[in-house]
Amino acid sequence: MNLKIALLPGDGIGPEVLHQAVKCLQAVEEVFNHHFTFKEAPVGAIAIAKKGVPLPDSTLSLCKEADAVLFGAIGDPKYDNDPEAKIRPEQGLLQLRKELGLFANIRPIMSHQTLLNKSPLKKEIISGTDFVIYRELTGGIYFGEKKLNAEGTVASDLCEYSEEEISRVAHLAFKAAKNRKKKVTLVDKANVLESSRLWRKVVGKIAESYPEVQLDFLFVDNAAMQIILNPKQFDVILTENMFGDIISDEGSVIGGSIGLLASASVGEENALFEPIHGSYPQAKGKDIANPIASILSAAMLLEHFGLHEEAWAVKKAVDKSLKKGVVTSDLKAKSQYGTNQVGDFIAHNIVDIEDNFNMNDENIDLGKSTII
Repeated sequence: MNLKIALLPGDGIGPEVLHQAVKCLQAVEEVFNHHFTFKEAPVGAIAIAKKGVPLPDSTLSLCKEADAVLFGAIGDPKYDNDPEAKIRPEQGLLQLRKELGLFANIRPIMSHQTLLNKSPLKKEIISGTDFVIYRELTGGIYFGEKKLNAEGTVASDLCEYSEEEISRVAHLAFKAAKNRKKKVTLVDKANVLESSRLWRKVVGKIAESYPEVQLDFLFVDNAAMQIILNPKQFDVILTENMFGDIISDEGSVIGGSIGLLASASVGEENALFEPIHGSYPQAKGKDIANPIASILSAAMLLEHFGLHEEAWAVKKAVDKSLKKGVVTSDLKAKSQYGTNQVGDFIAHNIVDIEDNFNMNDENIDLGKSTII
């Protein structure tokens, strides 16, 4: 398969972790005889510094011409600490989602047996957790009309949804549930919000077309509590933009590190894949950032194009790195492995997945690149 992949490294640790994901895709090329063409463009704070805007026209054009977008991270403390800033890095990502029509964000949440002790939650609570969040991505309060009075003392953000916006992401969630444990949980605030009542009405009607899938409802405050108390009860969570943003980050506690969680943002014609973590500017250039979320985002990219064996090979290589302790310091205190070494190890195990479980320790310990 030939794929054109746009690379948007972004800010902070984005370039470092994205480079490891590219290594792994290059390993997939080698093993499975595919051809991936990579082309890079700026977005976020780096784009503001270079072009004056967080999403330059040239970057958007590259993304529209590509088969898929692989994204690093976005954000800079310079803008976080300036409430008066009119242009912000995050605006670039929001605009990109809108321009590419990426209406659904898909975030798998699962526990890894080898990392159960890394979570602040009890092992018996999180062991066996495996659910996925389908978050509507281009509507709601993030994109609604925003107002600030002349004195700067009163502000408002409009949360608005249409039946069409709800319907298209709901169908994706139900289709996913059909191939999983056949359960969809709609998370909303229908006891207070009119927009949530519309969600319940539309999703309830759609559920009639999927009789094999159970539908239940949770208010978002209760859902946040249940994700901590009993995450194994969930299969597919469906929710609106802001609620999804919050509970998906909450879900990262289950795995023990936000550096493990990948995501896909998909539309009718375009798709973008990114780790859910932020730009972590404090770690920039220190070779300590966890690249696994970015690498697993590359695996989701492969799955999107039906390359399931290839995605499986990437995931197996990630599992091997976790089992052998070839991980960054967020997962293993005083780890001797940095971002690049973890990426090298995983990429090498894609190339020789069956035979090198024990043979490559010396190279990894010496910090040698094993294939690329």
